[in-house]
Amino acid sequence: MKPLTEQEIRAAFVNCTKGETKRLSVPRDLADQPWEDLDYLGWRDPQAPDRAYLVVELDGRPKALALRSSAAGSWQARRSMCTMCLTTHSGGVSLMVAPKAGRAGQQGNSVGAYICSDLACSLYVRGKRDAGIGARLPETITLEEKIQRTVTNLAAFIAKVTS
Repeated sequence: MKPLTEQEIRAAFVNCTKGETKRLSVPRDLADQPWEDLDYLGWRDPQAPDRAYLVVELDGRPKALALRSSAAGSWQARRSMCTMCLTTHSGGVSLMVAPKAGRAGQQGNSVGAYICSDLACSLYVRGKRDAGIGARLPETITLEEKIQRTVTNLAAFIAKVTS
């Protein structure tokens, strides 16, 4: 992923109002992000832990989503699999819900997916972050194919939000 500026990130949101994008919290450490290892930039709002955001580059342009995650509960102690990167975690996967873009979102429609709670799918796929024993199931596909699968899953999720 190519490095993004705060202005590029704010302009990329597809499921927020302009006022919401002005108020949302963008990471202060953009210059320190491992951009070459990211398929998307994901972060949680430090002031509102139930809010998360992700930005992915599709067709050469960044697209960003505002997400809400479910509150932590006893169900999170179970082993769950991220639908984006297929990493399994004990308590490290959250249901992330994105309001749909446009009129559908204004009417309260949303789309959800189970995603790594720390939004570090790119790092798990590349083996740069460890989710523990058994987190990455043995596969015969190449790293590039795993990365492409993650990007395809992200693109499908964004397509559902924007359709």
